[in-house]
Amino acid sequence: MERTRARATVFLMLFLGHLSNALEVPLDPKVLEGLPQPPTITHQSPKDFIIDPRENIVIHCDAKGKPHPSFSWTRNGTHFDIDQDPKVTMRPHSGTLVVDISGEKVESYEGVYQCTARNEHGTAVSNNIVIRQSRSPLWSKERNEPIIVQEGVSLVLQCRPPAGLPPPIIFWMNINFQRLPQSSRVSQALNGDLYFSNVLKEDSRNDYICYARFPHTQTIQQKQPITVTVLNLDAINETVAALYNETDFLSDGSAEERRPTFLIPSGSSSSKMVLRGQVLELECIAEGLPTPEVSWSKVSGEFPAKRTSFLHFQKTLRIVDVSEADAGEYRCTARNRLASVHHTIRVTVKAAPYWISTPRNLVLAPRERGNLICRASGTPKPTITWAMNGIPIENSPKDPSRKVEGDTIIFEEVQTGSSAVYQCHASNEYGYLLSNAFVNVLSETPRVLTPANKVYQVIRNSRALLDCSSFGSPIPKITWFKDSRSSTLDGDPYVLHENGTLEIHVAQALNSGKYTCVARNSLGISENHVYLEVKEPTRILKQPEYKVVQRNRNVVFECKVKHDPSLIPTMTWVKDNGELPDDERFVVDSDSLTITDVTENDAGTYTCIMITTLDQDSASAELTVVEAAPTPAIVYEQPDPPTDLELTDQKPRSVQLTWIPGDEHNSPIHMFVIQYADSLHHHGHWHNLTVVPGSKTTAHLKLSPYVHYTFRVLALNAVGLSIPSLPSRVYKTNPSAPDENPSGVDGFGTEHDNLVISWKPMSGHQANGPGLQYKVMWRQKDVDKEWTSVTVANVSKFMVSGTPTFTPYEVQVQAINDYGIGPEPAVVTGHSGEDLPMQAPDTVQVLVLNSSLAEVHWEPVPPKTVRGRLKGYKVYYWRERSLHKHNPHHVEQQVLTFSGNKSHGMLPGLQPYSLYLFNVRVFNGKGEGPASSNQQFETPEGVPGRPSFLRITNPNLDSLTLEWGPPYDRNGRLTGYTLKYQTAMAARQVDIATQGWFIGLMCAIALLILVLLIICFIQRNKGGKYPVKEKEDAHTDPEFQPMKEDDCTFGEYSDTEDHKPLKGSRTPSNGTVHRDNSDDSLVDYGGDGGDGQFNEDGSFIGQYSGKSSARDTAGGHESSEAPSPVNTSAMNSFV
Repeated sequence: MERTRARATVFLMLFLGHLSNALEVPLDPKVLEGLPQPPTITHQSPKDFIIDPRENIVIHCDAKGKPHPSFSWTRNGTHFDIDQDPKVTMRPHSGTLVVDISGEKVESYEGVYQCTARNEHGTAVSNNIVIRQSRSPLWSKERNEPIIVQEGVSLVLQCRPPAGLPPPIIFWMNINFQRLPQSSRVSQALNGDLYFSNVLKEDSRNDYICYARFPHTQTIQQKQPITVTVLNLDAINETVAALYNETDFLSDGSAEERRPTFLIPSGSSSSKMVLRGQVLELECIAEGLPTPEVSWSKVSGEFPAKRTSFLHFQKTLRIVDVSEADAGEYRCTARNRLASVHHTIRVTVKAAPYWISTPRNLVLAPRERGNLICRASGTPKPTITWAMNGIPIENSPKDPSRKVEGDTIIFEEVQTGSSAVYQCHASNEYGYLLSNAFVNVLSETPRVLTPANKVYQVIRNSRALLDCSSFGSPIPKITWFKDSRSSTLDGDPYVLHENGTLEIHVAQALNSGKYTCVARNSLGISENHVYLEVKEPTRILKQPEYKVVQRNRNVVFECKVKHDPSLIPTMTWVKDNGELPDDERFVVDSDSLTITDVTENDAGTYTCIMITTLDQDSASAELTVVEAAPTPAIVYEQPDPPTDLELTDQKPRSVQLTWIPGDEHNSPIHMFVIQYADSLHHHGHWHNLTVVPGSKTTAHLKLSPYVHYTFRVLALNAVGLSIPSLPSRVYKTNPSAPDENPSGVDGFGTEHDNLVISWKPMSGHQANGPGLQYKVMWRQKDVDKEWTSVTVANVSKFMVSGTPTFTPYEVQVQAINDYGIGPEPAVVTGHSGEDLPMQAPDTVQVLVLNSSLAEVHWEPVPPKTVRGRLKGYKVYYWRERSLHKHNPHHVEQQVLTFSGNKSHGMLPGLQPYSLYLFNVRVFNGKGEGPASSNQQFETPEGVPGRPSFLRITNPNLDSLTLEWGPPYDRNGRLTGYTLKYQTAMAARQVDIATQGWFIGLMCAIALLILVLLIICFIQRNKGGKYPVKEKEDAHTDPEFQPMKEDDCTFGEYSDTEDHKPLKGSRTPSNGTVHRDNSDDSLVDYGGDGGDGQFNEDGSFIGQYSGKSSARDTAGGHESSEAPSPVNTSAMNSFV
């Protein structure tokens, strides 16, 4: 039997790996897929489930299995048909019940529930779940009589709370909801009563209130207040004397002292029973005067220190997580200065059943053996019973391969199809336990669960463990091989564990390599490869040294470390085993600690810790700080060059360079500059290789193959660089295959039938050896599977001829030298050469948006006809002619480019009232394709340009003549002209008014103008005529209208349809305007200020200058404008 159990244990270790829960089968998800499994309960509600009557009832039951199990319930031992109760639902893919209690009495759902989960491989059952609703009943109505008590006697205030579920929490408070103070004299007992060992006068109050808090419903009930009155003997004598005319009823005015006696428990001894794992609370409350002190002892042993506490001023002894060892006699002692009293409590510990060994899921192959073991203990000893698929095993179908022996089921020669779930039930009078465990009979080929190609790293001389976690039924046998499979790994230095793990006690460098784990059973074989890397240990070669330094000086602790170059080290410094001060004076480098401006607080022990991912090493040194001595004047100079350059730790691609610093000359060295010369490729030329901090005297240099290195070091301080050190000896690195390939690889075409592959040539350092060549490879993308290649040298491009036009190609360029080939090159996609597009855009249309903007639309050409990378479309357009016969003919061609695969574009800046022609062409990197057929469109009329000229002639006192020419850009049919004018005096007055020295002159001019206006007004009233008036009278045109007298402006012009002359002008019948002989001039109406100015040639530029009427108004000017009839003559005039 023991051998069978051992075999089952080994199998579980192989199959389950590190099993953390006997009810779980932690298989890899890939293994679980398609693997049958009986049900396993994964989540269920507690056995004693107290519910809140205000919330819905949720009874949990979840299980897993393959196929997924179905669920059913029993209530009070009979089937619970949830389909018949509309208030009960079951959650999808789960057995969890949800009971909607709205409008229902919760009592109707109280009872004992059990969940069953089943599939074709077995049935699992949950615990019996007892559902009870929480209760918080009201306090019974009662009237509390006032209590009058003599000072010094004992007193008990009873609480007697209503029974609740769960029991309430009791506390005493006053009417203001403040807790009543408790002490060794006044304390609350476990049952909630309030005990006074002796009462004092200050205990008198009328608001002793007991509160009960029901935690499940978070409600609080309170008892009626209790009134306590404490009287001393003097008060009692006075009261009795008043009643009985006695003067000395009691002889003494003070309470008598009393020996201690116990209020609870009563008698000299008592007993108490407690269950294992629960909390033991023993209580002793004594009365007496003075107040007794309570102490505890265990008659036959000591208290368990970590589980024992004393509460309520030593009156309560509390022991948590009780065990059988806590049984025995406990003695409480109450003592005051008069005497002491004892009480002995005999504690008995009983135990509900508890697990010693729960049955574990068992996976067996056909004809294998195995055991299910179910061991439980308790006081009294529990009874063990078995069930299969929820049915007592004695009532289950007989199985000749199964035998029950008490707490063990033995399986011999199991057969396919005998999978089932077994229930172990352990019970005594204090409780029960239920556990499910399945027996799954499987036939499975081996599978190795350890990740493939896993890399294990260990430090030399340490232990190495290589995992081979496997699964199979029957149990696979594990064997190991290293590198070639010449022999199995068995015996020193290898140890093969039962779970398949291979152990090497003391790993050495020669143990590095590839290991193969093979899992084999009668159904098949599986293998896996892992790798072991044995690393060099981390060692501190130069430890920090003891330092004595003067205050305000600098100190450097060196900590030079050797470690495996493949591990990334981390240097950490601590001071006095704590973190370094958060101070910028502490500078941590890779192999040193520098402290600047040292103070007395910096003294202490400094430890450097070098940590890698696998190991660490540390070393310490002490710093002593002394007072600084006076020093002479300091002279600062450049440092001396380093000396004694030495090359160590020589490897194919790296070397360790060490040196001795020269004299700093009172200026600390900030850094060292390391240079190298290559006598093989660039003899005599020094190049900067790297820099290291001034605190370091060693550098790990990464080198390139096929270089003849010579090194030198320069030191740098605040003054400057030292001269170079003497060169080191020559260090030659061996040639090797290239580490890299050329960069800048590109593929493009220069003609429509070629592909040019180019790259950036590699330098001698990059070549890694002699005989550098380039392997150029290409293939047509998504067409060719095989690469075409050619090897070239001393070039940076290669042309492939005869390629299809603009076809994608994948290209690679790989470096090759005499020692091998470079790494796998990256694939770059390029295209062969482009050709001109074949097709013109189709369906070309135009939409004229306004007189200067049109939108062109076209149908994009098919991608195949582009024959290259589509750059965009070009629209060629030109103004064929103006739609006005007087405008000149323009044939200036313009081009607009629209990048990308566009199908429309805007043509801005068009001339109004014009005829345009345009066509559209597609273009690529090679050029433009054929043009579409020419299309034409007309732009509507637009705003005309300004008149070609404007000038003033015949200025007289009261009239002048204006002449202008038609605009160069008519932009349509001219329908008239608009004339705007204004007097310039106001603007000039505004300008002159800003000059302070001219105020007097302005006043004189204003007075003169006023006099002239008065004279003018008098003359008009007399009927006098100005020359202008005479000219007007000379016209007999019935349409003529005089100047308006109210605002001194011309009347409105006539409509153009009648070709009427400008009102106030003389127009002959032939349409020409004759110049008048009037001597009037605009100069008489204003000076040289404002908008109404004259150019040097005498032309008027007032309103014609284009200033807005808003500005005119703001300036205080008056203006008039009127349309004129269409006149297409070369010269127009206005008098």
